[in-house]
Amino acid sequence: MYNLDGWAHVSSGKVRDLYVPQDPRGYGTGNVMLVVSSDRISAFDFVLPTPIPDKGKILNQLSLWWFHQLRDVVPNHVVSLDVPQEVEGRAIICRKLSMAPIECVARGYITGSGIVEYQATGEVCGVPLPAGLREADQLPEPIFTPAGKAAVGEHDENITFEETARRVGRAQAEALREVTLDVYARAVEIAAERGLIVADTKFEFGLADEARNPADLILADEVLTPDSSRYWAVDEWEPGRVQQSFDKQFVRDWLLSPASGWDRASDAPPPPLPDEIVEKTRERYLEAFRRLTGEDPKL
Repeated sequence: MYNLDGWAHVSSGKVRDLYVPQDPRGYGTGNVMLVVSSDRISAFDFVLPTPIPDKGKILNQLSLWWFHQLRDVVPNHVVSLDVPQEVEGRAIICRKLSMAPIECVARGYITGSGIVEYQATGEVCGVPLPAGLREADQLPEPIFTPAGKAAVGEHDENITFEETARRVGRAQAEALREVTLDVYARAVEIAAERGLIVADTKFEFGLADEARNPADLILADEVLTPDSSRYWAVDEWEPGRVQQSFDKQFVRDWLLSPASGWDRASDAPPPPLPDEIVEKTRERYLEAFRRLTGEDPKL
């Protein structure tokens, strides 16, 4: 956490810290907040004791790049980058929104929790899928597979579209599904031009106070970062096996290995990460940023 002149800390999530202006008159209506992306990293619903240097800057700047790419598909919550010097590059000033209590997941390929559910039921979040799909197979068309948001330290719960409609109303559920698939479709096109597959991703949307229509959704939080999305290299994609992703897989793999000495089934928190795992994870985030944007982040 930072002590930021003019801003008061109000809450922290797994990796982001939220601040509100101490004098909201400087921001018109005052209906804004400062979102700071830390270098914390989480795995298996634990915040790990070892940060990944520059992670917050890399992912914050990648989100900003994607917000710009998607600006004609959906509005976003970014207000200003005129942030305190201490958090420059890792923070944005954004609109406060009433957030939908739904993780809006789009899947174009079958993997992760999706294939576990598919192998058990032939469906994912109530969406029937063809028989015989293998790990990492492309789906006939992208699907909307929502999850109910859980408290920090708990698992999000995969839910059906009908359950989503029960929680937020049918009109907003339909709007969430439509915009999720629209944004995903554009992201898939942009990533493919850069040799990457977006296997799946999750979005968060909210409504401004003045919104009168449940379809007036605003894209918020992070967008299409390696923490919220599963990226694969096009030239390495081979259905039938688990793919190498541009994310924190190095961390997960090490934690589950005998070398870590950690028992996931226990209540004990994970141990500190070795320097080698930290560096490999940082480089993977940087590689994703460079492949997508063609540039280096400002670190």
